[in-house]
Amino acid sequence: MRCFLFGAAIFIGLTYGCQPAEGGNEAAKTKGEAGMSNADLVRNPVSADKPLDTTNVARMVFEETEYNFQEAYEGDIVIHVFKFKNTGKIPLIISDARSTCGCTVPNWPRQPIAPGAGGQIEVRFNTAKKEGRQNKVVTVTANTYPGDTQLHVFGLVKASAADDAQ
Repeated sequence: MRCFLFGAAIFIGLTYGCQPAEGGNEAAKTKGEAGMSNADLVRNPVSADKPLDTTNVARMVFEETEYNFQEAYEGDIVIHVFKFKNTGKIPLIISDARSTCGCTVPNWPRQPIAPGAGGQIEVRFNTAKKEGRQNKVVTVTANTYPGDTQLHVFGLVKASAADDAQ
């Protein structure tokens, strides 16, 4: 009998203990300049119990997602700027841009990008000790659907110009 009462107490505690207090979450109710809450900006359009809704998400449309630098010499720094536009209905927030290699470093806007506005992500690839064919991937994470977009910088890295002179 004690096990039953203990189990019932746990069930009731979990069922009613996880309910928000009356009045709800004040932080989620606060509205920004655009009249949207922070939750509206970063909401996930996919959930287990609702259909996919991507009508009110930011959309990041790039002019290009690949850059072929053709050839570079080992030790060169290859720089490319990927330009994009927010074609969505809410401000675009880029939370991260990363590469799997420390030789490739992205620089992205930290401020929200309004609907209709554009921005750019600068990618710097240091070719030191990277001889041969290279394909560097930068993954951009934002409040878009899907949440990640990949940018590619690729080409051939030749032995340094000093090595060619010898």
